[in-house]
Amino acid sequence: MNVPMLDLKEQYSYLRDEVLENLDKVMSSSRFILGENVKKIENDIADYSNVARGVGVANGSDALHIALQACGVKQNDEVITTPFTFFATAGAIARAGAKPVFVDIDPKTFNIDPSKIEEAITENTKAILPVHLYGQTSDMDPIKEIAEKHSLHVVEDAAQAIGAKYKGKMVGELGDAACYSFFPTKNLGAYGDAGMIVTDSEELADSMSVIRVHGSKPKYYHHVLGYNSRLDEMQAAILNVKFKHIDSWIEKRRQLARNYTELVSELNLDIVTPEEENDRFHVFHQYTIRTNKRDELQKFLSDRGVQTMIYYPLPLHIQPVFSDLGYKEGDFPEAEKAAKEAISLPMFPELKIEQQEYVVSQIKEFFNQ
Repeated sequence: MNVPMLDLKEQYSYLRDEVLENLDKVMSSSRFILGENVKKIENDIADYSNVARGVGVANGSDALHIALQACGVKQNDEVITTPFTFFATAGAIARAGAKPVFVDIDPKTFNIDPSKIEEAITENTKAILPVHLYGQTSDMDPIKEIAEKHSLHVVEDAAQAIGAKYKGKMVGELGDAACYSFFPTKNLGAYGDAGMIVTDSEELADSMSVIRVHGSKPKYYHHVLGYNSRLDEMQAAILNVKFKHIDSWIEKRRQLARNYTELVSELNLDIVTPEEENDRFHVFHQYTIRTNKRDELQKFLSDRGVQTMIYYPLPLHIQPVFSDLGYKEGDFPEAEKAAKEAISLPMFPELKIEQQEYVVSQIKEFFNQ
């Protein structure tokens, strides 16, 4: 049996007629930039996140960069974040001219360890950028307490976590701003690059809206250095179709995750399954297990038709591009251990139970060989 990491064909088949109808309306209107579709998805995602404003941008990476700039992050500032995340998190900090300052992770959740944040704060620290990795939120209360104590901004990297909750509150309302990615693989994915920033601050939203159009307001009058980073009207039209299904897709992911955990736990093997904290609502963008035989397991599964992914094999503090920051191997042992042990299994709403059972049967075979 072949089991892909992600398969969007069945989902598109179901949505095809409505997607094509929406795209035809956009093309017939000839309004391609910042039109009604963008306004609608901005408003809907903001409402979904329980905040006042949404600002559509070109992608999740730009969302992070623009949010940091709107929060006043500039040259020689420092932003505290996790080394165990996709490159865009720290890349956005560096692109804003600031220095990424890394803090180790909680091995249970893969997210930043709040108990280690305060010791990393200096007079140059401007913001904290927690990542809600794999679809589960960081522990936000202590992060916000530290931020308030030191007058720091909190920008949520929620690229993988739309719909996730922390103590009953939605991702998006847990900091000064939150950044979503609508990359096609995400729980809410476009058919190309797309992203959004949500915030309850009218001032921040207005600033972000200016930054995304070359920093101009009114048009052709530039008061800040901005970028060409707008959510495309065509992608917004697609997202407006898909957004109506986000909650049902999340529930399917959660059911699949429960099924994986039950199947894997029955094997009684040396595998750590994802742990959903009692005060969280995990949306399982990825279902990520841990094993000290990760690389061998991945090859074994690949040979038997099961696609897996490693998110992420090299922590950011030892990436070559950040060598000038002065970090070395051993500085963040939990992040480094996770990078050697984490492997994500196939996960998408249309995944069949039989496919899951096959995946787990092959895991069992690997450990029993």
